[in-house]
Amino acid sequence: MDLNIFDRMESEVRGYIRSFPVIFSKAKGSVLFDQEGREYLDFFAGAGTLNYGHNNPVLKEKLIEYVADDGVVHGLDMATDAKKYFMETFERVLLKPRGWDYKMQFTGPTGTNAVEAALKLARLVKGRQNVVAFTHGFHGVSGGSLAVTANQKFRDAAGVSLANTTFVPFDGYMGPDFNTIDYFERMLEDPSSGMDLPAAVIVETVQGEGGVNVATHRWLRDLEKLCRKYDMLLIVDDIQVGCGRTGSFFSFDSVGISPDIITLSKSLSGFGLPMSLVLMKPELDVWKPGSHSGTFRGNNLAFVTAAQALDSYWADNRFEKEVGRKAEIVRDRLESIVQSYPSAGLSVRGRGLIQGLVTPADDDLANAISAKAFEHGLVIETSGANDEVLKLLPALTIEEEQLKKGLEIIERSVAEVFEARGVSAKVLKFGGKRR
Repeated sequence: MDLNIFDRMESEVRGYIRSFPVIFSKAKGSVLFDQEGREYLDFFAGAGTLNYGHNNPVLKEKLIEYVADDGVVHGLDMATDAKKYFMETFERVLLKPRGWDYKMQFTGPTGTNAVEAALKLARLVKGRQNVVAFTHGFHGVSGGSLAVTANQKFRDAAGVSLANTTFVPFDGYMGPDFNTIDYFERMLEDPSSGMDLPAAVIVETVQGEGGVNVATHRWLRDLEKLCRKYDMLLIVDDIQVGCGRTGSFFSFDSVGISPDIITLSKSLSGFGLPMSLVLMKPELDVWKPGSHSGTFRGNNLAFVTAAQALDSYWADNRFEKEVGRKAEIVRDRLESIVQSYPSAGLSVRGRGLIQGLVTPADDDLANAISAKAFEHGLVIETSGANDEVLKLLPALTIEEEQLKKGLEIIERSVAEVFEARGVSAKVLKFGGKRR
């Protein structure tokens, strides 16, 4: 398989091709096919962009029909049939059943565009510059969103000073017995702490890129109370873990909080088409016409598939229950792997169908397992400050047989990597058979 053209002409900035060095030619559901016809199970799903799988037939049919009828493809922020129907569907399926009242802002096509708009709006509303973000958080790599992204690897590439952000420890960062909200509040109440009163706080309920770190519901509720007490806006970045990734459509549905601003992207279109959205409480909509713009702030093809995804999967709770059932299968299998190697320092964390097999941070174990899994036909990435977490992001629509096959590949890959390192499994599993 000749990758020379990519090595010769594409920038050194390329990343995932280094982990998965083949040329993919087709994709369907949860399977990728390379040029030679080899199949790969996909536990990556476009970094959470393909929650409904590749070329989902229900969404594809609507998309083809729209293009065949010469529907408007590019419309800036003008009114179109596709945009109108998406907004009506979003309100009917998601907002009204929850009793929510949010206005919509369609930003540029990627998640970082939504974050940039949210931060800009928060500062405009409050008239303050500082924003609080959290350790291990990831919100994008453009200027403003990079300033609230914690990972040094991304920050080092900025080329300019990244200011107007204060980082606070995320839930669990200081250990299970330390409430980081107490620390945050102490900083706010102390006029000599050095923290300028923030306009907003931006948070992921589950930090995907940061290592599948899960905030407890209590911590999130305490964070919201703190925002209300100190007149800070609460921004929930649901770009990777929204759109059903944790089970419910919004990752905070069962938490009992009411964010001022919500950012969505990745799987919002349902088909891998670029689309981003900012939801804001109506009183925050202080924009002047055209004061935040962008050529691709109205992807009509994405509106078509996004509306269909909402109607097909979220009009009732059947799909949510299906995701929950699959999540239990994943958790049980990962916990079994952990128990098989009690001295290896492994653990499991996550919610729904974003789960991680956590390895010691200093031995490159997760990358070795990912590479071995790819050899066996599974695409899966790592995350965390030291790439110490094997991160599972299968499509929410993955067939149960495929899900179990992928988990078997992970278990086999873990066994082979440990065997090469002289680590043996403690127990036999699954009817006495090692896999």
